[in-house]
Amino acid sequence: MGTRFYGEGNIGSDPEVRTFPVRDNQPPRTLLRLNVRFDNLVPKDGEVVDRGGFWADVEWWHREAERWSRLYQRGMRIVVVGKMVQDSWEQNGETRTAFKVQADRVAILPHRVAQVIMDTPHTHQQPAEQYASVPGASQEGYGE
Repeated sequence: MGTRFYGEGNIGSDPEVRTFPVRDNQPPRTLLRLNVRFDNLVPKDGEVVDRGGFWADVEWWHREAERWSRLYQRGMRIVVVGKMVQDSWEQNGETRTAFKVQADRVAILPHRVAQVIMDTPHTHQQPAEQYASVPGASQEGYGE
């Protein structure tokens, strides 16, 4: 179980996409990973300073992850909505832990965006029913 999370920050590295096969001839699941600096900007002496910001990995399971990975760029300002969870793994015989965000939504903010080009309707859309049977997948992000 995780804690609901809403954060605004900058992407710190190039997006990474991973594809995972699913059994029973289902479409593979795709994961978009972003490393994001979530800042906490506060005014101080006529300036704005970061107090208590942090880095976190953001994982977004989405059928369009490959497509979105070409859209998101290092330095881009985004909003992430999801849940914060603790991740643990073994490294050199030691247990390591870190917090990550399992995203429900990732939205681009217009800071430093020079141009927006709309895609044609239905170019990348498929019926949500095709993805409803993917194990562990919610229909959020499928068929949007």
